Amino acid sequence: MTDPANPDPARSFGGVADSYDRGRPSYPVDAVKWLVGEEPCSVLELGAGTGKLTEVLVGLGHDVFATDPDDAMLDILSGKLPDVRATSGTAEQIPTGDSLYDVVVVGQAFHWFDHTKALTEIGRVLRTDGRLAVVQNERDERIPWVRKLGRLIGKQDGGFDPAPILDDSGFFSAVEAQTFRHWQVVDRHSIQDLVQSRSNIATLEPEAQEQKRREVLAFYDDYGRGMDGMQLPYNCRAWRAQVLPHAQVKHTVEMDEEPESKVPLAKRTDTAVRLPRVITDPENGDDDLLIDFR
Repeated sequence: MTDPANPDPARSFGGVADSYDRGRPSYPVDAVKWLVGEEPCSVLELGAGTGKLTEVLVGLGHDVFATDPDDAMLDILSGKLPDVRATSGTAEQIPTGDSLYDVVVVGQAFHWFDHTKALTEIGRVLRTDGRLAVVQNERDERIPWVRKLGRLIGKQDGGFDPAPILDDSGFFSAVEAQTFRHWQVVDRHSIQDLVQSRSNIATLEPEAQEQKRREVLAFYDDYGRGMDGMQLPYNCRAWRAQVLPHAQVKHTVEMDEEPESKVPLAKRTDTAVRLPRVITDPENGDDDLLIDFR
């Protein structure tokens, strides 16, 4: 049980689900094509949230089964995408059967997982030659005004690299990585949603949240962009790796030794069958990209 005095940041998004949906960026189509492929396939999405990535996957014709541990986030996803199968579930106990999916995709959530348990489960649900795809949006804080915004709303998850975790697991082939640049238009309203959707702010007391919202609003107004908005630059970092056969064999052995499935049968949905990295030093002014709003 979560301690109310010390809320779990990973489970803090339900209370700010609407702000998350309005304020967070989507993902570039080219990045999703690179991760999942252009031919329609069966995709399991872990940590689907309000469906930012789900919308792109569906738009490309993929058959998506979306999961997230937070029902409030999934309610928004289902409201936008009523034809997408969606259910509550975690990466550590995936609510589906074995060897069902061509691709397991994770957007902006892999760093929250218990990786030892999650990678075993991912190996279980992937088909032979299946693929794990991980994607994360990171603000490009080489740009001075973006770096200033970052100081206001807190440290982002930039610099997190799943490749060593996947390599160390021994469950996946060599990890391929690519970066895609894109922009999100933010205006006076959506920049407030962006700050309120941050886990480090969502876990603050209401008074502290309101203070941070006012600080960010003052920051925006100082630039005088009004309703024209700003284009907030992101580096969309993407990783993909193919599951190795022994990842599935290893799990099968474990299941034989332990008859009770890790996933309760009542929760299963077996009907689902059918960059280069830019490294910068924010304190090094020589590395600034001296552009502002694009």
